[in-house]
Amino acid sequence: MTVTPPKPTARAEKISLFKYARAFRRDILSAQPAKLYRAWMAEFKTPFFRSFLINDPKLIAQVLKHNPDHFPKSDRIREGLKPILGNSVFLTNGEVWKRQRRIIDPAFEGGRLRDTFGAMNAACEDAVARLLKMAPREIEIEEAASFVAADIIFRTLFSIPITHHIAAEVFTQFRAYQRNQPILNLAAFVPLPRWMPRFHRRNTKKTARAIRLLIGDLVAQRAGEIAAGTAPDDLATKIMTTRDPQTGAKFSAEEMVDQVAIFFLAGHETSASALAWALYLLAIDPAMQNRVAEEVAQVIPERDIAFSDIGKLRLTRDVFREALRLYPPVPMMVREAACPQEFRNRDVPTGAQIVLSPWHLHRHERLWERPDEFDPDRFKTENGKTCLREAYMPFSAGPRVCTGAGFAMIEGPLLLASFIRALKFSPVAGHIPVPVAHLTVRAKDGIWLKITPR
Repeated sequence: MTVTPPKPTARAEKISLFKYARAFRRDILSAQPAKLYRAWMAEFKTPFFRSFLINDPKLIAQVLKHNPDHFPKSDRIREGLKPILGNSVFLTNGEVWKRQRRIIDPAFEGGRLRDTFGAMNAACEDAVARLLKMAPREIEIEEAASFVAADIIFRTLFSIPITHHIAAEVFTQFRAYQRNQPILNLAAFVPLPRWMPRFHRRNTKKTARAIRLLIGDLVAQRAGEIAAGTAPDDLATKIMTTRDPQTGAKFSAEEMVDQVAIFFLAGHETSASALAWALYLLAIDPAMQNRVAEEVAQVIPERDIAFSDIGKLRLTRDVFREALRLYPPVPMMVREAACPQEFRNRDVPTGAQIVLSPWHLHRHERLWERPDEFDPDRFKTENGKTCLREAYMPFSAGPRVCTGAGFAMIEGPLLLASFIRALKFSPVAGHIPVPVAHLTVRAKDGIWLKITPR
């Protein structure tokens, strides 16, 4: 049976800049024209800026892998995210970024990920227990996904559950923030003078400030535990005690707040988005859901899930991959040309914005077979394997690939396996989720599913 999940309706081909700005502010995805699902490249040219959206895998490789120093993160990306992320590794460039990665990367190496698995699994078990107490019932699954993803981040980062008073308050404040602030605002494309308002909604800065103060309290507490020799061996301790191998310096308290903010955004928002969409996709494809349940029962019969089991859950992993393809949590990324370039026989001037869109790349009609269909088995085909290498980048690619990509690809299949082993998911009549992009790709009115004990 063919399953084609929802996607936003594209806008009209030609609209005024003013109308585009209004549409962009409502939702990044529906503000774009349908031709971007077919084009190798599209140029946006106005009196204020020039930008190039690229879908050609060779151009994307040039930007992200072969010459990344020629295409740094655009300073304009800060316009939407600086209030909460400060100078985190997600926003910085050059030597600052390289120093940050030298300190952060060791915490996410393979051996350390194995060490975090127990905390991940404990959060999963608590989440399943909560859902079983509610079942049978119709629930908004994005909220449950956000809660367990945040629980995993706090347990692996600071060894505290989501019920800890600071963790709970950060989660509450962040839910308000992510619904109001897009990952790209209009200033990412339009060079605005400093005196002009930055299009932040009324409470965005206030909420960001509150989140950063709460994270600062956690960092200060952990610094005291490290000094006293009582700190747990978790990701926060690892990062805060790691010295840059070139300079010997560690992160300052302010720098650590910046990094924790992006860990929470990347590790909570993106994981929650992917999990919610994956469960929805399985709900509308009961045959695939049964296949996943059968795989989980075969690999993990009547016992706790172990770290070594994750690699054996191949179909479960491919379902998660397919959810990331159809609904990439971060739908667009922006780089800037640091020097003159030539793309497909067109001059790209210094300062031009280079937009990379996983949303359009993952659904590109000239790259993927049946691009809008849900088909986890596509990754076993030759086309699927090729596209997985060349046209799939839910975590970006190249030197700036997401530090937590490995973390996410353990967490995602673990969550799916845990949920599907215990529960059946089915769609709720009259509730078809419409994807919109805020901090991540979410559903406009949530994702409603009926949960039943398996």
